[in-house]
Amino acid sequence: MVKNAVKTHVRKFFGTDGVRSRANVSPMTAEQVLKLGRAAGYVFRQGDRRHTVVIGKDTRLSGYMFESALRAGFTSMGIHCLQVGTLPTPAVAYMTRALRADAGVVISASHNSFQDNGIKFFSPNGQKLPDEMEAEIERVMFSGEMDQYPPKDADIGRATLIADAGGRYIEFCKNSFPKNRRLTGLRVVVDCANGASYKVAPAIFWELGAEVIAIGNEPNGLNINDGFGSLHPEQLRNKVLEVRADIGIALDGDADRLLISDEKGNILDGDHLLAMSAIAMKRKRSLRGGGVVATVMSNLGLERFLAKNNLNLVRTQVGDRYVLEHMLSHGYNLGGEQSGHLLFLDHNTTGDGLVSALKILELMADSGKQLSELSSNMEIVPQILKNVVIEPGSDPLNNKNVTRAMNNANNKLKDSGRILVRKSGTEPKVRVMVEGDSLTEISEIANDLCETIKKASEV
Repeated sequence: MVKNAVKTHVRKFFGTDGVRSRANVSPMTAEQVLKLGRAAGYVFRQGDRRHTVVIGKDTRLSGYMFESALRAGFTSMGIHCLQVGTLPTPAVAYMTRALRADAGVVISASHNSFQDNGIKFFSPNGQKLPDEMEAEIERVMFSGEMDQYPPKDADIGRATLIADAGGRYIEFCKNSFPKNRRLTGLRVVVDCANGASYKVAPAIFWELGAEVIAIGNEPNGLNINDGFGSLHPEQLRNKVLEVRADIGIALDGDADRLLISDEKGNILDGDHLLAMSAIAMKRKRSLRGGGVVATVMSNLGLERFLAKNNLNLVRTQVGDRYVLEHMLSHGYNLGGEQSGHLLFLDHNTTGDGLVSALKILELMADSGKQLSELSSNMEIVPQILKNVVIEPGSDPLNNKNVTRAMNNANNKLKDSGRILVRKSGTEPKVRVMVEGDSLTEISEIANDLCETIKKASEV
């Protein structure tokens, strides 16, 4: 059974996952980020008590600049800053809760290259801010309202370094793994994407007893996601086969998502991992909601697999924030995206690549089976994903030729497949997804859609 829970949200300054652009280009300039910090500080402030915000970052060179700008913005509005340094995005979410802060901030552009950077906010419970609060920060940022109520003298905020944040997060992740289990005898390859997990990821698996081979763990500020990580799984596959590992784990730059390689070098995306986890949790009677929450991008194969096992699939719009929103409001505890953002709400409040990896390792430990055997039950339906670069400011999806091409595609596929065409929330691109049982047919449909969209953008 498939349900849809797709909403439409209009954003100006914030995208689908915070604020993001090329570093030193609006909106990600030092001046704009300082102003963003001031506006957010003004919104987070409630009453006369002291307020705190946790600030973390990934390994991008520009992170130093934006860390300073945010710190200046927050402290100028009377907010104390708790700096945790380079840590994964989910670690900042955890530390926000653990330190009872009023908000958490991550400086990261996730899977993008080092030239980009971004800002993500967390609420006190470690969840991404709702759209309404982001809209309020936008309003305050451009209205000048915050300039009317600046803190005076001794009310200006302070900044404190939390030196043990990495160790605290390592213990948090280890506590998501059964205490009576060990990874002794398992050989694990972990690709850290030269990103935020380069220290904590190898330590977590090693401290649980695994033999760890780390790659992509030498960041220099310029090489995050460059040829390593979840966007480049070929590195992981090659290393797994070379060292005959039992499993390979590829994280992205801020380690909130992952891809996994089995012992044969087969790459498993978020849909595979959701399918495996759903069946295991159903067997243990720990799955709530009667199924899984995913997005419109998840493969038709996941939908069919869950239906065969009498489980529901709920689809939301793209973005783990919308998956989480539906999970919380409807009582689900498992959800995620095809890209590898997985939400195990019994363990963390946001996508956490390391906790997700540990849950897959737990399946292996419980079953005593190799990963290739555990993942063999779900059949992926052929799927083509393409990006069409469009003219900034253009809206080709309202073009009548594009509408006609989409209607023709749906008529061809009928019940054997589906299409999804959407504008990117972070880049001037239209993303085209076509899936169906015939690879030849969906290739023709995808090419036709992309060509039509490109022409419409240039008008």
